[in-house]
Amino acid sequence: MSNLADAHLQSDLDVAPLLLEAHHLRTDNDALQAAHDLANAAREQAGKRDQQRKLPWSLIEQFTRSGLGSISIPREFGGLQVSFVTLAEVFAIISATDPALGQIPQNQVGILNLIASTATQTQKEQLFSHVLKGWRIANAGPERGSKNTLDLKARITADGDDFMINGQKFYSTGSLFAHWIAVKALNDDGKQVMAFVRRGTPGLRVVDDWTGFGQRTTASGTVLLNNVRVDAEHVIDNWRLNETPNIQGAVSQLIQAAIDLGIARGAIDDTVSFVRERSRPWIDANVERNSDDPYVIADIGRLNIELHAAQALLHKAGRVLDQVSAAPIDAQTAARASIAVAEAKVLSTELSLLASEKLFELAGSRASLAEFNLDRHWRNARVHTLHDPVRWKYHAIGAYRLNGTLPARHSWI
Repeated sequence: MSNLADAHLQSDLDVAPLLLEAHHLRTDNDALQAAHDLANAAREQAGKRDQQRKLPWSLIEQFTRSGLGSISIPREFGGLQVSFVTLAEVFAIISATDPALGQIPQNQVGILNLIASTATQTQKEQLFSHVLKGWRIANAGPERGSKNTLDLKARITADGDDFMINGQKFYSTGSLFAHWIAVKALNDDGKQVMAFVRRGTPGLRVVDDWTGFGQRTTASGTVLLNNVRVDAEHVIDNWRLNETPNIQGAVSQLIQAAIDLGIARGAIDDTVSFVRERSRPWIDANVERNSDDPYVIADIGRLNIELHAAQALLHKAGRVLDQVSAAPIDAQTAARASIAVAEAKVLSTELSLLASEKLFELAGSRASLAEFNLDRHWRNARVHTLHDPVRWKYHAIGAYRLNGTLPARHSWI
């Protein structure tokens, strides 16, 4: 299969993507430079990929080869373990050019953090080693038709010395591109576990049936599991996360906020370029260029102030995570991390939606033409920010600041 370019053929054959040798990055600056290199490679065709729903196989391969997939692996296992500040900025850089490309590996970061928190030493050594060599991990967690996003119908049952999984997953971002698929299921005791299933395992099928109007090229579709056998050593008791305070949710949300910040950056950059180069001034402005319209100038100023504020909050949230993770985590420090990230997530969510909407108001009707595909910014922002409602972020922040109430402990806070 040349270049792994045909995603539908890939899903029909249900074989694992090619394994690529990954570069080992040495510093946080190396990681940031690799992110800039990937963003530069992604920029030219970003609009066409969105219009044509063309999956970014070659860019995902570049992401893997560059070593970006392993930058959050702990140093004791051979990883770079960049700061959370750097980790967030890496995703913001990529997402400013193509937020779908930023979203595809986001779950790998959360899963790697979960492995570090709950897996056995042997499991850590094996899974981290694979990622360092260029393996990709994706999720198969949420399901359709369930009571809520935490309600699971998938089951994993003992079968001799191993296990058997049955179920159907959706919103399985990254699974089409992955070598390991991390499947959440309930075991015989009714507890949630995470099973790592290798692509190509009999009974496993990944289907690219994602039809969302935004984030079109994430392949966030269906994973089908029909009597899929899994080795016992590849099953992690992630229910143990609930036993002690942790920052699993905060880490996941930090990446979500970074993607939204990237969307806002991209929308503002395209607004500025279009206003300068293509749009006509409004007749009552009595100016030669739209970029001289005082109201347009003021709105661009406001957007940039809010962008800088969102960047500062994301940076602050990363610093808080770095501080909290450097010591034993208790309920108070876990809450501090969650609230810091929630504040960043609120601003990045609202700014991504505002900036992508303001683009058309300021750039004018010509910006709505399909040839420019600028509506992708709003579509991407609207779809990605649906991961978790901002109204509950406001509630969590207010309850914490006003009454000292600790936020809920799950992946959305």
